[in-house]
This record gives sequence, C-alpha cells and structure tokens, in this order.
Amino acid sequence: MSVSMRIGIIGGGGWLGGAIAGSILDSGLVNPENLGLSYRNEQPRRFPNSFWTTDNQALADRSDVILLSVRPDDWPLAFDASGRLVISVMAGIRLAALSERHKTCRVVRALPNAAAEVGKSYTPWIGANDVTRDDRALVRAIFETCGIEDEVASESDIDYLTGLSGSGPAFPALLASAMMRDAVARGLPAEVARRAVNTVISAAGRLLERGNECPDDVVQTFLDYRGTTAAAIEGMRTAGFDAAVAEGLSLAFKKSVSMGAAS
Repeated sequence: MSVSMRIGIIGGGGWLGGAIAGSILDSGLVNPENLGLSYRNEQPRRFPNSFWTTDNQALADRSDVILLSVRPDDWPLAFDASGRLVISVMAGIRLAALSERHKTCRVVRALPNAAAEVGKSYTPWIGANDVTRDDRALVRAIFETCGIEDEVASESDIDYLTGLSGSGPAFPALLASAMMRDAVARGLPAEVARRAVNTVISAAGRLLERGNECPDDVVQTFLDYRGTTAAAIEGMRTAGFDAAVAEGLSLAFKKSVSMGAAS
C-alpha cells in the first residue's frame, strides 16, 4: 500500500517518531516529500528529502494525517488539527482530551514499543467513533510498517497494554540483566555471560515468532521433560516470579490511567 496524502510527525526528531518515520519511508508508504517532521532543538540529519520544522502548527497545516509522538509530560501542545486525523502514540492521554485539544473528532490512540526501531513493534490502537474506515486502513498501514498491529475494543485495553506490550521490550532485558548478574557472580567472564544471555533471549523470541506458539505450551513442554529447565522454572515460580510480573503489569496499568486522568 502506498498513499499520496501527506503525513506529519510531531516529535519526528525524537527516538520513537524517528523510528516510525524510517519505517514509513523504508516501506514506501509515502514518498519523502510527503513526510513532514517537527523537532525542538537541533534538526536531525535523517530524512534529508522530507520537510522539517520547529513550528508544529505549520506542520499540521501542511499534513493530512498528524502523528503525535511526544512525551506525555510535554503535552498538551498548541496546534489546531481542524478535522484532520490525529494519531497519538503517547501513553495515557485519552481520546476525548486529544479531540478537545486539537479540534478534531478523528483521533486514534496507539502504542508502539521500542521494537519499532527494528520493525518488530506490537502496536495496539483504538479509534474514536468518528474515525472512518479509510482512516482505520491508514492506521493499520502505518503501524504494519514497523511490526504488527491490533485494533482493540476499549481505552482500558490500551491502558493495560501500555505495560504489557508498550513496556514489553524492557522485560526480556530485565530478565537478561538478572541472568547475567547471576552468571558473573558464579565466576563467568562478563563477556561470555553477555553473549550467552543475549543469544538465549533473542533466540527465544525468534522461536516463539516462527512457530506462533502459546508460551504456556512451551513452558509445559519443558516442565514435562523434568530436566534442569523444569527445576529452574519451578524455583523461579516458588520465589514469586509470576506474582512479580503481575504486580509490575498492574502498576503500569495504574500509571497509564493516572496519566490520562491528569491530562
């Protein structure tokens, strides 16, 4: 799919906005001249054939679709979208607040994650009632350039997924960090521990992706084998692994809800 409309990314000079911009251009969804990006301080050297500006209103005025990619703490921003499609990738900010602030009923909340940088993001999203069928097709096309997307049923789903998938790439890194610390504490050289752990984590993700398997089934296979992996899984669960994960996701959900309430 390619589109002739113009896409503007407010916050395109930032990490996530730049990652999405790169995916959009690499996929051929829009031509470089139809992509605009705003930045705050120094203009990035990426995307030289696209439009760059520090004026968010100027960017909105020249765009058919506006993707809002700034930190929630830096919002609200003063720009009038006047009936255009606005896609927010900010955690917590509600559809109603986006619509009121930017003067458009065509608003979408989406939540890509850090894996957008390598084209492997999982992006849940939800649109307001006035978002059209064509709008939804465009939202899917944008986020399919940087991974997989799902339209969900409620803003509460987005708030929960803020922790589950929005924060998700941090969790394997957290597990890897704990594994590496244990390996080094047992006497392995740090470089050996890093290679071993990083390979395990990345390979596990590829195996799950390739087979599209249910994680429960994978875990149960190892438990049924009754070997060293089963002993490790049982030990982690006894130590509170499942409860710790549930508590972390619960706190992330509450944080997302509170961010929206403050907007």
